[in-house]
Amino acid sequence: MKIRKTDLTSLISKIRRDIGHKDVDVNISDIIFDEETGSLLIITPDRPEKSVIIGKGGWVVGRLREELGVNSIHVEAYSDFIVPHYRMGLALEKLETIIKKYHSPYKIPLVNLTNLLKARIDNPYDFDAVLREFNGLDIHQEQEPNGGFKTVVALSGGVDSSTSLIIAKMLGFNPRAVTVNPGDIILPRYFRESVENLTQKLGVKHQYLEVDMKEVIDGSLEGRFHPCGRCSKTIEETVFNFARENNIPFVIYGDLLSSGAQSIQLEEGNLVNSLEKDSLDEFNSEKLNSSVDTFSIPKMGNVLGDNTGLMKVNLLGNENILRINLPALLSLKKGDVKKIAANWDVKKRGGYGCPLIGEVHRKHPYMRRFSIQRVLRETRAGVLEPGEALEQITGMI
Repeated sequence: MKIRKTDLTSLISKIRRDIGHKDVDVNISDIIFDEETGSLLIITPDRPEKSVIIGKGGWVVGRLREELGVNSIHVEAYSDFIVPHYRMGLALEKLETIIKKYHSPYKIPLVNLTNLLKARIDNPYDFDAVLREFNGLDIHQEQEPNGGFKTVVALSGGVDSSTSLIIAKMLGFNPRAVTVNPGDIILPRYFRESVENLTQKLGVKHQYLEVDMKEVIDGSLEGRFHPCGRCSKTIEETVFNFARENNIPFVIYGDLLSSGAQSIQLEEGNLVNSLEKDSLDEFNSEKLNSSVDTFSIPKMGNVLGDNTGLMKVNLLGNENILRINLPALLSLKKGDVKKIAANWDVKKRGGYGCPLIGEVHRKHPYMRRFSIQRVLRETRAGVLEPGEALEQITGMI
């Protein structure tokens, strides 16, 4: 289907006149039609031009879809992508610096991530299309193509972390999903079902990590503090400690906010130092200072189901673990992650937060202010559309 920009602007002007809207100039920067999905993407210079095409109550764009006979129309303003485009450039620069520290097989998924980020920079408007065209790995494969190393992906069952796991599998990170389980009041059954369904479909091993959050739960229910910051910190530390204790070189989180250069960080893991010193004595300094990425030592028991009797020791990154906030690195918005997760039957649940925060809001209404501030923070960062933010805030009050 060939759609010319001049024909489209004329049709939009006609629709606006027909439904009684003000006759104004229609300004379109670019149009992209996806033949596979029947979706039309219209890019305008700025938000006011975007509003002209959408119309009051979405009437104009609705009539436009009917007239063209396409499955869907999405309108974006170029101005909304200037900052994300800049942030992705910062992330790419940081990633290309870090990647030099790694050798095969560890380098392979980082190269894939670099290529995906470059494709995203070339087309920042439609990440779903970028993923479809990206020449990644077969996401349904169950083997470990990159030497058997693992990547920990923190999986909560929400759309952000689910999208991170899907992309990590595609890029060849050999993900192992871990879910921190503080109990039903923070991780209710429907999130656990989402976790288990997704990992089964992806063929990814999954493990629950038990953690005691009694102090966080009791303190927030008593109104002494807002739970979200303390809860997030505990979950991140639990996942990171799991990676360190099991000598896993990569940790992936579903954070949307730590964008740009902050989206990828080498953090001290003390991987080798976490082993018993006696286990290292039989290896001379020449072995430890060589260019190999890993070596094996005798160990007691099994690690991550390994029954070889050997423990792989990671010598990469000067004993560091590479932390990747995958959605933030790719400058994804909430709409992007919802769409990708929905392709794997992971749905965004309505409302804000977990059952604990709902109970805190009920018992201590002043705590809603701090939750609203968190929503506004995501809105200012461009992660949440104003309409999505309004829906979450309305649900709180």
